[in-house]
Amino acid sequence: MKKRRFWLSCLTIVMLASLLSACSGGKDNGKAGSNTSAGSGNGAQEEKLDKVTFTYFNAVAGKDINTNETTIGKIFEEQTGVNFKIEHLVGDENTKVGTFIASNSYPDVLVPGGSIDKLLSSGSFIPLNDLIDQYGPNIKRVYEPYYNLMKAEDGNIYFLPMSAVVGEYISAPNIEQGAFWIQRRVLKEAGYPKIKTFDDYLNLIRDYVKKHPGEDLTGYIALTTQDQFFALTNPPMHLAGYPNDGGVIIDMESHEANDYADDEITKRYLQELNQLNADGLFDKSSFVDNRDQYLAKIASGKVLGFFDYRWQVGQAMNNLREAAQQTGNDDLEYMALPIVFDENTKDQYLDPPSFVNNRGVGISVSAKDPVRIIKYFDNLLTDENQILSNWGIEGETYSVDENGRFYRTEEQIKQTNTESFRESFGFKYFEYNWPRYGNGSSLPDGNSVGAGRQPEVAQMSYSDSDKKLLEAYGIQSFSQLFAAPDVRPWYPAWSIQIEQGSPAQIFTQKKGDLQRKYFPKLVLANPAEFDKIWDEYVKEFNKLGVKDYEQLMTDEVAKKVDLVQGK
Repeated sequence: MKKRRFWLSCLTIVMLASLLSACSGGKDNGKAGSNTSAGSGNGAQEEKLDKVTFTYFNAVAGKDINTNETTIGKIFEEQTGVNFKIEHLVGDENTKVGTFIASNSYPDVLVPGGSIDKLLSSGSFIPLNDLIDQYGPNIKRVYEPYYNLMKAEDGNIYFLPMSAVVGEYISAPNIEQGAFWIQRRVLKEAGYPKIKTFDDYLNLIRDYVKKHPGEDLTGYIALTTQDQFFALTNPPMHLAGYPNDGGVIIDMESHEANDYADDEITKRYLQELNQLNADGLFDKSSFVDNRDQYLAKIASGKVLGFFDYRWQVGQAMNNLREAAQQTGNDDLEYMALPIVFDENTKDQYLDPPSFVNNRGVGISVSAKDPVRIIKYFDNLLTDENQILSNWGIEGETYSVDENGRFYRTEEQIKQTNTESFRESFGFKYFEYNWPRYGNGSSLPDGNSVGAGRQPEVAQMSYSDSDKKLLEAYGIQSFSQLFAAPDVRPWYPAWSIQIEQGSPAQIFTQKKGDLQRKYFPKLVLANPAEFDKIWDEYVKEFNKLGVKDYEQLMTDEVAKKVDLVQGK
């Protein structure tokens, strides 16, 4: 603890330029702690550099901001002299990235989503190997165990993924990924029933709406915007008892990949939504609303149920939690349920430990000073700065007990869950989308890197209403309602990189276009027309070359299993 107090003292002193090197041990980064400091790879003490601002593109919707406008970002600027101007996505990602590529002009740093393959194939990223060797001792410490999964065919590393687990893995006490969500008032009125099947889930919604006429309730809503269409197409694999491997289901024994887009499970799921729509319980606007409109509807308290991933609806969930704290009424908050088609199916919503190797942070070919950027990245990857990014400042946003265990008081939890505070302090911008210790990572002293996975924080975070709900279902944490994940060494299959312009990539693009055309028709059609439209869809789907795609995925899964197992 003495080391941490010394580090925090340095952060105050660091504002005096003359004392910067005394605190940091390296004038260009201002970092303290037991990990190797950025820039030390050349063994020379460098002169303090002028402050600089780099541009940073994050391919998700959000508020544009300079990192030094946040508490955390200001500290990092004091350590390194570097500020980032973050630009978030407006509109379609592929269109935006296409503009970058066509002009051959990029922000200094890119954090793409599904367009990453286009950026790689167009040569938009610089190789990082030499930069890491010279200036990235912490990057090497964190990522070297995963190099066999990170290197492109030419042997280069072009981006740093955000899922490298450091230390002993700690599972999440609460749901961070996908689930079918239902409003708590629905469960409460029904006497907290055990709900497992999709039929049970939808019937619970139907019964509640029937008992509450005239309240303008929406039974079920879906997210279908261009970049989040998977929120509509993914549920069939979850309902069938599989985790999120993307557009395929991987057989546990043979490791063969099957694209389920034309399977009975997809038909069954869409037919259920079709009937829900016929009953007047499906929000037809799901197919035209943008993400902000979708989140606003969830936050309104009028939506009873939906499927989505927690990280996509976090803003709406946080707003509902804030309102519940003010009123003492959690009726409009949601609970995650591990819904499957059949009673005897084991759910697999919880992710097994994994490494996602087709998403990450890269430095573009337009970058003005790659050395300073890589040093900034390296500086992020100390234990102390990962604590700062995830826990904040001791005594302000977290506390430490006599045994060295991190925790948050009730007031600290309330503060750090407030959206406005998360923005101003910087948690919203630094917990993810940078080189980082992946979810489930732990520190050498056993504390969780992520505050949400610390058992002490999870328990303290639970309101009286949470505790009542947990007690009703006989569990201590919300994830205990879900089955433990099976080991899948390839997981997730959606992280397998597919070459731009290849038959497999063209297939996935055409499949997406076909689903965007037919899925709205299937859900909104007269039920008597459903089978006819489904048959049309399957006929068109079978023209796309699915067998070649499935074979490629099967082969790539086998390769990934061999890499993970060190073969």
